[in-house]
Amino acid sequence: MHRFRPAHPAGEGLVIVTASRPFGTPTAQSLVFTEAYATEDIVLQTARGLALELGLTAVTPGAGAVLRMLAAAGSAKAVVEIGTGTGVSGVWLLRGMRADGVLTTIDVEHEHQRIARRIFLEAGFAASRTRIITGRALDVLPRLADGVYDLVFVDADATEFGACAEAALRLLRRGGVLIVNGALAGGRIGDPAARDVETVTIRDTLKTIRESEEWISALVPSGAGLLAAVKR
Repeated sequence: MHRFRPAHPAGEGLVIVTASRPFGTPTAQSLVFTEAYATEDIVLQTARGLALELGLTAVTPGAGAVLRMLAAAGSAKAVVEIGTGTGVSGVWLLRGMRADGVLTTIDVEHEHQRIARRIFLEAGFAASRTRIITGRALDVLPRLADGVYDLVFVDADATEFGACAEAALRLLRRGGVLIVNGALAGGRIGDPAARDVETVTIRDTLKTIRESEEWISALVPSGAGLLAAVKR
């Protein structure tokens, strides 16, 4: 450890501590440990298994833990989820929300939502804790109220990221949080040679939010990558 105390009077009382051995870049092994750090009970394991059977990619345990933590940090009462799936991310969100919170979850697949409804009940959440809407997100979102939501989670087709982010800006209260899943574009986000539509769209969304004066953002490398942004 190195300790540095500025000699200037303005720095009196300030101690800066730095590590003599930097931690460096996370290894593949440490990323595996990160995912394993978040444990899932039988309900989440069942929901994840059902998602796999249907060919769906649910959020990883590590990403789910981030969702729960952010919902808890903001004492979220009203949350919008775009992409219900079989309820994996919904359970993580509900477990971080206030006891009187309501999750509004949107998906175009009614059958997926039927499964998710059962999962939510098995996880111990009353039916009144969820509002399940079947439909295309970009058709449903305009019907939701302005500025009353604490968190918006987007787990949709990458081509809709930009439109969903714009909708979230309207839906969220000041200090509300936007979270977008899949922000690392399957590992292609940092590859300049990757010019497919999905990757380019995700890059554009990341850039737009990063440069916007209306958001304070960060890119979290959990699971498929989470773009997190707070509305100013």
